[in-house]
Amino acid sequence: MKRFLSILLAFCASMLVVQAADLSLEDLTRGYYAARSISGVRPLNDGERYSQLSPDARQIIARSFRTGEQTDVLFDVGNTKGDVHLDRIEGYIMSPDEQYILVQTQTQRIYRHSFTAVFYIYNVRNRTLVPLSDGGPQEVPAFSPDGTMIAFVRQNNLFLVKLLFNNAESQVTKDGEYNRIINGKPDWVNEEEFSFARAFDFNADGTMLAWIRYDESAVREFSFPLYRGAAPAREEFAGYPGAYSYKYPIAGEQNAKVTVHSYDIKSHVIRQMKLPLDADGYVPRIRFTKEPEKLLVLTQNRHQDRLDIYAANPRSTECKLLVRDQVEPYITEEPYKNLQLFDGGFVLMSERSGFNHLYLYDLNGGLRRTLTSGNFVVKDFYGYDPATGACYFASDEEGAPYQAVYRADAKGKVTKLSQQRGTNSAIFSRGFKYFLNVYSNVSTPPVTTLNLSATGKPVKTLEDNSSLTAKLSALSLSKPEFFTFTTSEGAELNGYMVKPADFQPSKRYPVVMYQYSGPGSQQVLDSWSAGNMGGCLFEHYLAQQGYICVCVDGRGTGGRGAKFEKQTYQHLGLLEARDQVETALYLGQQSYVDKDRIAIWGWSYGGFMTLMSMTEGRGVFAAGVAVAPVTSYRYYDSVYTERFMRTPQENPSGYDCNPITRASQLHGDLLICHGSADDNVHFRNTAEFTEALVQADKPFMQLVYTNRNHSIYGANTRLHLYRSIVRWFDDHMRK
Repeated sequence: MKRFLSILLAFCASMLVVQAADLSLEDLTRGYYAARSISGVRPLNDGERYSQLSPDARQIIARSFRTGEQTDVLFDVGNTKGDVHLDRIEGYIMSPDEQYILVQTQTQRIYRHSFTAVFYIYNVRNRTLVPLSDGGPQEVPAFSPDGTMIAFVRQNNLFLVKLLFNNAESQVTKDGEYNRIINGKPDWVNEEEFSFARAFDFNADGTMLAWIRYDESAVREFSFPLYRGAAPAREEFAGYPGAYSYKYPIAGEQNAKVTVHSYDIKSHVIRQMKLPLDADGYVPRIRFTKEPEKLLVLTQNRHQDRLDIYAANPRSTECKLLVRDQVEPYITEEPYKNLQLFDGGFVLMSERSGFNHLYLYDLNGGLRRTLTSGNFVVKDFYGYDPATGACYFASDEEGAPYQAVYRADAKGKVTKLSQQRGTNSAIFSRGFKYFLNVYSNVSTPPVTTLNLSATGKPVKTLEDNSSLTAKLSALSLSKPEFFTFTTSEGAELNGYMVKPADFQPSKRYPVVMYQYSGPGSQQVLDSWSAGNMGGCLFEHYLAQQGYICVCVDGRGTGGRGAKFEKQTYQHLGLLEARDQVETALYLGQQSYVDKDRIAIWGWSYGGFMTLMSMTEGRGVFAAGVAVAPVTSYRYYDSVYTERFMRTPQENPSGYDCNPITRASQLHGDLLICHGSADDNVHFRNTAEFTEALVQADKPFMQLVYTNRNHSIYGANTRLHLYRSIVRWFDDHMRK
């Protein structure tokens, strides 16, 4: 009896251990393992404090950069005056003098960066809360430098609200029209590929407003059907389906015509800048300098290998070329995302040396100094301090998988400020005395600390994700392993591997390869963001089911300089697919891998690469899953595609190398998944590819998610998608 009881207790204990060690798809897709972050952080003007949104989104609080302690409540939904009563807010914008706050409610997403919302003006001194406008939801509101005016976009037109005149509202432009003219915000392709949503700015003394105008009249429309669906149900389509139509320029087709305009706020005069822009050129950004009569206008040619920066006078409309940065074969979007102005100049990011670095210019276009240099990539730019001549940035000087925070002083001496090796990012105080550092690695959820900029020393931990760490400690997770190997073509590639917690070297395991592989992207990072769900948790889930999971960054990916990144120019997918096949061949040589059970999957560009790899010709993949894949770059947008491929008219052979033309070479069991309302990678891609498979007599399975966009989420959708992916691997990879 004692022996029986001891066996029973041991069995129960083992069951408890297994239960405690199990990840579930339900938990993964509902965010049970999501890391916490400190949201809505804004450095305040005094250089000693920052603001942030409270966890319950009912307050905006101020905290000390020195101690992290709360010093004030700047806004509280329960302590306002007026007829407006809110339960919570979804975001906020501080006026430059911090006397007003725009609070954001009723947010409705449009595309990746854009949204409409109902904004309210909060007066910090008297606690009054009033609507920004009664004319309907607004987009991209912004304060004038003196905080007395707010401009915003509604229905493709610019509006102006004057706070000193009882919030009087006036309409600046009147020609805005859906699918025809857009003022002050970008069209779909400019928003998506130049990563911005606001295309207007006030000048320094608040006398002028400038904006980019997009005439998309000649751009062809793309439409996709909308159904009733569920969660949410679209009852207006219960009888007949509807459709969504918008302007989407595909590669080689007509783009919107862009012009830059100014508005004299006092005289109400609108002028067009005499900008020497190519007829098919782009204006990715405009920014007023500290000089009221000097507007910086950044332009690109359609090939995107030339960046010009003009100084435009908003009154005379004359434009003077300040800087021309010519970088072959193309310029990435990083210069626009990281452009920063200060009194007397600006800092420009460029790959002119072969690596992404920072360059200091005066407002006449003179190069004053190269701020960073070396065989490493600057990943982010936090600011330049004209008082000391120091600049603050993040780079991968420690190696492609890593990111650290640095200061370079006026003499070029570089000091590492972040303390731990992994991935670090920062938010600096005004004056650069303090910074918030967010650190993580592939096994450590994000840790946010307050640090002193002089030494980098952390003085307080603000968020350590201890609750998530406790959840993870109850799981049986292996430690992801980083590795490097060289392909038969001589390419040295970085990767990571997640093995089962009970890995046995004597066994042969099936392998699931995950990748993205797009130009300049990186998946092989010592960061909590690694893997498909962060922390490699989906990979750990698959490892729990008996798979080894692998990710390799092939040629064309980022973090290793322009030569490595740009070798895929004009033939997207060709070298990248070879590298994924080479990865499978390398893995198949390992004693613990079953070379006949290797699968590959990916999303978006990763879906494209899954298909390119499975049709590469060497037949190394037993199965694959392509989610929302591009299947021909003739179907994708002009700005992104032409940056890397030029136009189909110029490069037909490059475009002809795609999954559709290689459909007859498909090897392995394929599942392809797509949302029917994907505004980014249209369902058209999957429809045309699967038709090619049918005509080539190639078996496959297809899942279409009703009314879902490129992210394929909502209600039970994400769980269904991932469960289907796992079942596909189980059905086609198990012996």
